[in-house]
Amino acid sequence: MNIIFSVLFIVMISMVCNSGDKQSMQTTPIGSESSFELPEGFNINIYAKVDNARAMALGEDGTVYVGSRNAGKVVALRDSDQDGIADFQAMVDQGLNMPVGVAIRNNTLYVSAVNKIFRYPDIANSISNPKRELVSDAFPDKSSHGWKFIDFGPDGKLYVPVGAPCNICDEDPMIFANIMRMNADGSELEVYAIGVRNTVGFDWHPITGELWFTDNGRDWLGDDLPPCELNCAPKSGMHFGFPYCHGKNVSDPKYGNERSCSEFIKPKWEFKAHTAPLGMCFYKGDMFPPSYKNKAFVALHGSWNRSTKIGYEVKLISFEDDHKTVRSSETFLGGLLNKGNVLGRPVDILELKDGSILISDDHSDKIYRVSYKK
Repeated sequence: MNIIFSVLFIVMISMVCNSGDKQSMQTTPIGSESSFELPEGFNINIYAKVDNARAMALGEDGTVYVGSRNAGKVVALRDSDQDGIADFQAMVDQGLNMPVGVAIRNNTLYVSAVNKIFRYPDIANSISNPKRELVSDAFPDKSSHGWKFIDFGPDGKLYVPVGAPCNICDEDPMIFANIMRMNADGSELEVYAIGVRNTVGFDWHPITGELWFTDNGRDWLGDDLPPCELNCAPKSGMHFGFPYCHGKNVSDPKYGNERSCSEFIKPKWEFKAHTAPLGMCFYKGDMFPPSYKNKAFVALHGSWNRSTKIGYEVKLISFEDDHKTVRSSETFLGGLLNKGNVLGRPVDILELKDGSILISDDHSDKIYRVSYKK
């Protein structure tokens, strides 16, 4: 069955808003094999088609900037008539080395390209012919886990993760398997957190201001080990265990005898092994029901080396009143995996000014917009 994707389609499931309550599903088919699943009242439509869409950033004028990993380009999108579908798309830059990460500060676009960070000043007024400037080339040039999600924190510094150049290895933690930060001009580069195998998404809690980040667990310990992680780093200098310990207490078979899991900061939440949590976003808007405020959306990219596929969804993370303890995780967007067939792989989540969210999908080369209406 052919479906014109530019037409808004509604997909729903019935759900009680309180965390942990049982959900009943009602779905609308997409294509001939599967359907997306969302809580009742939520609508989803294709915002734009973008080759290998990965991380996203929102400009002050509402322009959405999108990085890529395999396509090597950065594009700009605009929804001029505010109908939930981008009607403008422009190439900002191309021929870059895995320019996954994009961030905006003072109308300047920042882009990661493995060992380099570039910036494009006055981007809103120069999309058609931007000026590329090198901010820093102080990062390793290893391509394995070398692509970088980047963002500015409440302290005004640009946070830049450096993944482990391997599945499992013990490299200098001041160079690899960490999260770094620097000033917007590239100065005062420092390591913020260590023992982080590969984070491809983070955000700061809107109430506490603390950094939360996802982390992908190592491979080849079987289908169910080790768990992937959601972590919190409220201050610099914390060690999250890699390569010695994974999750809360999984000692690595190669390096675990060197350090004890008790020495490290434990994750706030464990996702199932190989689900590959990437982008995350705390919800701050007013479009969704009040119960969603300050909860976190996490994109699970899905497994690539598991005997039975797992992941391929967006989770909603709820917190206790202390804003520091995870209460539960439940599926917000499902239906992207049907009988082993992959329909989509969520990568990043971006909240728009109207309170709707965008979800990038590098498998189907699309960006979806999720909105809510009573």
